[in-house]
Amino acid sequence: MKNVLIINGFQPNPFSEGKLNASLVEKAKQQFEANNFEVKTTIVSEDYAIEEEVDKHIWADIIVLQTPVNWMGITWGYKKYMDEVFTSGMTGKLCLYDGRNEEDPQINYGTGGSLKDSKYMLSLTFNAPEGAFNNEEEYLFQGKSVDDLFFPQHMNFRFLGMTALPTFVCYDVWKNPTIEEDFKRYEKHLNEYVINN
Repeated sequence: MKNVLIINGFQPNPFSEGKLNASLVEKAKQQFEANNFEVKTTIVSEDYAIEEEVDKHIWADIIVLQTPVNWMGITWGYKKYMDEVFTSGMTGKLCLYDGRNEEDPQINYGTGGSLKDSKYMLSLTFNAPEGAFNNEEEYLFQGKSVDDLFFPQHMNFRFLGMTALPTFVCYDVWKNPTIEEDFKRYEKHLNEYVINN
């Protein structure tokens, strides 16, 4: 049996109630439990105990971050959560500081992660359409991919020693939503890359 922590990074705002991200969390939870995974969840906009969240990260074999993309990155609520939880775990629980040693402090930055047997997956909801990425003719992202955009978040998990699973994305969720199709794709994605991996 594997342990999964699903973090809902949605932060309440005037434009969204967070129903899609909550639905994706619930669908993932049900799918994992149906396949004999033990699941814990955290909602960053609700009260949480920092040390309990550190312990959840240690407990988890897999962490799924479910979050909307706000201004090209994670929500401020999840950033606060990360600042509190990851920093609290820096003395060895999640990582042993930054991994460098005094003999040669110019190398090995970011190699102190304690969660080397753990994996993580980003599951993102975007207003941007899929065609905005991986296309050098598109103005904003200049040919970059979703994972290029989320390189800093990948580095945060990598700092803890974790290995990435393929990212899942729901695109264009405001102007051209295809929610039922997204749910089907998500189920397939979880089966292929997490449950049967």
